[in-house]
Amino acid sequence: MRLKKAAVFGFLCAIIAEAQAKVYFEETFSDDEWQKRWTVSKHRDDLGVFRVYPGIFHADANASRGLQTSQDAKFYAISSQLTETIDNTDKPLVVQFTVKHEQGIDCGGGYVKLLPPEFDSDKFDGDSKYNIMFGPDICGLKRKIHFILHHENQNKELKKEIGCPVDEYTHLYRLVVQPNQTYSISLDDKLVSEGLLVDDFDLLTPKNIKDPTAVKPEDWVDDATIPDPEDKKPEDWVDGPALIPDPEASKPDDWDDEADGSWEPPQIPNPDYNGPWSPKLISNPDYKGPWEAPLIPNPDYRDDPLLHAFNTAYIGFDLWQVKSGTIFDNILITDDVEYAQEFADKIFFAYRDVELQAKKKYDELVQKVKDEEGENTFDDNDTEEQDDKEAEEAAPPVLKEQEEPDELDELFANYEQQLGIKDEL
Repeated sequence: MRLKKAAVFGFLCAIIAEAQAKVYFEETFSDDEWQKRWTVSKHRDDLGVFRVYPGIFHADANASRGLQTSQDAKFYAISSQLTETIDNTDKPLVVQFTVKHEQGIDCGGGYVKLLPPEFDSDKFDGDSKYNIMFGPDICGLKRKIHFILHHENQNKELKKEIGCPVDEYTHLYRLVVQPNQTYSISLDDKLVSEGLLVDDFDLLTPKNIKDPTAVKPEDWVDDATIPDPEDKKPEDWVDGPALIPDPEASKPDDWDDEADGSWEPPQIPNPDYNGPWSPKLISNPDYKGPWEAPLIPNPDYRDDPLLHAFNTAYIGFDLWQVKSGTIFDNILITDDVEYAQEFADKIFFAYRDVELQAKKKYDELVQKVKDEEGENTFDDNDTEEQDDKEAEEAAPPVLKEQEEPDELDELFANYEQQLGIKDEL
């Protein structure tokens, strides 16, 4: 009986906890209504185009659908409104989403921005004020997870460096900001950074400063070493001269003192010369170390109990990408870490191994197509120009730049069946 009561009690607690979780935004792009929920910025007419697409290789054609950048060397700007404005003053703020750089990104952003209520979706650009920016950013050797806070009209970046993956697989990014002004960042459910906001950001003036009126005492000893007073110069030490007349030199027979001046033998290095002598150095017994002014309370310091708190009403992607193809998906904003974990388990971890298998078999399929199409592609008697043209025509469509996913879907009409993964989901 007790066991039954305990089970019922645990079940009720779980229901209550779930009911208490507040979800402000949840987007998986699994339906065709996504365009009604997202607004493309109108601040310029040459922005890159987003499309919803599961990727060339994927775990599931519907569940893997995400918001993908589709044009190279473009700025992108798109945003969506939360169900309600979130004030995280006295509650956790959890931001979670997945990123898949399927194109093998060379230079481009993969981060989201949380935006205030006064945000204008139509004018969204890089100058738009935001509360938080979070997520991966890759360009050449720069590969980092950004975490930036807006504070007193300035964007302040996390002082710690956090690396991010550069492979072609889906990765889960999670940021948690707590009311006690701590934060944590996780990558694929593994903690990669945590700490106090006040410690890891330059947000406030220092609590303590060096006393500007302090003066180093006259008797302060800051020489770490001194000459050994007991050290004596050896009696056979030769400290000069460094050069001596060459004893083997002789005055030339044709030397004319009246015409050439008084002859002197050339100078050569003194073989006995030891150089200037100085006593060896020893530790100074009176050494006190480098002098620094003592710290005093900073009269300009002001604590900020709302350092962590923002009013957030929108989420958006404001990006530049050289090579397009990044897929953003499974976006969640909530005040409940446990719910975020459950959401991640359902939409990310349940598919991760299947995606790895799909990529492996996809690569094998592509290689097979390349091998089969390439066998009779080239003619040694053709010109180089003709070879290039035939190579382009023979390349399987999946390897060519595509604007519409339908062409890829046509090539792999029975994609999941070929990979043998459909029944595993």
